[in-house]
Amino acid sequence: MTKILVVVDMQNDFIDGALGTKEAAAIVEKAAAEIERFEGSIFVTMDTHESDYLKTAEGKKLPVPHCIKGTDGWLLSDKIMTALSGKEYRTIEKGTFGSMALVEEIRKIGNQEDMEIECFGLCTDICVVSNAMLLKAGFPEAGITVRADCCAGVTPETHEAALKTMKMCQIDIE
Repeated sequence: MTKILVVVDMQNDFIDGALGTKEAAAIVEKAAAEIERFEGSIFVTMDTHESDYLKTAEGKKLPVPHCIKGTDGWLLSDKIMTALSGKEYRTIEKGTFGSMALVEEIRKIGNQEDMEIECFGLCTDICVVSNAMLLKAGFPEAGITVRADCCAGVTPETHEAALKTMKMCQIDIE
């Protein structure tokens, strides 16, 4: 069985920076522990914007500069970096919510019928759900699980709504 972990956007701006929440800060320790225990291929996505973010389609709808490449807010949490130290992982920078590049990189690994993909991170209701749905579309026969206790949404209500949506699309929620 090929085991894959996708850690979504565990960046400072989503934890305690520009778009941080107390719920996001509360999952960091658990997420780090899950990374440390994981044996398999690890992919880490990073929301990545440029200094012209406010001129983009996303920036016009969410006018809060965040995850600007090279800033402290763009960096992964120190606790997540510590958990990743000594492990092999691939970083996928993404300029939008979901990443087709993530799907393509995972496709290189092997047979989807023999693949288990576990996902968690921030924000449940935006980037986690987007990437989980792309993974489900790309690997319909793979087992895909989202760890709810290692995710946080923009609000607790939208976190729960995203979990329900993923469950309806046959993504396992643990």
